[in-house]
Amino acid sequence: MSVTEKLTARLPINRATAKPVVAVVKLHGVITPTPSPLSRGTININTVEQALTKAFDHDRLSAVALAINSPGGAPTQSALVSERIRELADRKKVPVIAFCEDVAASGGYWLACAADEIYAHSSSLIGSIGVVTAGFGLNGLLERIGVDRRVYTAGAHKVRLDPFRPENDEDVEWLKGLQAQLHDQFVSWVKQRRGDRLNDGDDLFTGEVWTGAKAAELGLVDGVGNLRAVLTKRFPDAELSVAEPKRPLLARLGLGGATQSLLTAVEHRAIWSRYGL
Repeated sequence: MSVTEKLTARLPINRATAKPVVAVVKLHGVITPTPSPLSRGTININTVEQALTKAFDHDRLSAVALAINSPGGAPTQSALVSERIRELADRKKVPVIAFCEDVAASGGYWLACAADEIYAHSSSLIGSIGVVTAGFGLNGLLERIGVDRRVYTAGAHKVRLDPFRPENDEDVEWLKGLQAQLHDQFVSWVKQRRGDRLNDGDDLFTGEVWTGAKAAELGLVDGVGNLRAVLTKRFPDAELSVAEPKRPLLARLGLGGATQSLLTAVEHRAIWSRYGL
């Protein structure tokens, strides 16, 4: 809470006329534990902690709304942020409502499931309940330019899926095993949070993506609607208070676009492009 908010909180207020508050937290961007110092749109437990704490700290809080626009990313960060949302919601005993914007897919949908209710625009992209790993095989490149790759380890499995070595079947099976475990955790979370609202369709957990309208039919979201329309109807007398995750200094100065790490930019662009965005 800022100094101004602390001082304001001590002023005498007529509680009979004070309006209730619905806090809105913007969760926009790729979910990653290692954002660039210049990155404009990333989500992890460190970047969102201040915004979440501020949102749940209002005295006249009626609800917290999550404005989600994320193609996903790191599963552990998705889980950590979601668990933090539930911890604060249970402590404050207020409802949490998620609103999916362009996309709430993969880790983005994991975040949405932290809410008690989920709404999406009819054209939103929802779902992608699965796990993906991507990389490159560069061993042919090294051979072409005459470079030897030398790696020394203690431990038979210390190095797996080295992009500079030919693909190994055992390593691929190991990776698929990890992916299956993470997928099971994702599915368990969705079932825990959505319960009997889910349709019994076989495609729910295949990594498929649907529009918001179809997602409502499948029970992945509770309805079609946008943030302002739904909140105005549900909380007509409430004030909206927006809390955004803190951006790095250079991004706040408007320098991120030109100088952001090229590799980070390409990686994040690739994640968004899976959904045509």
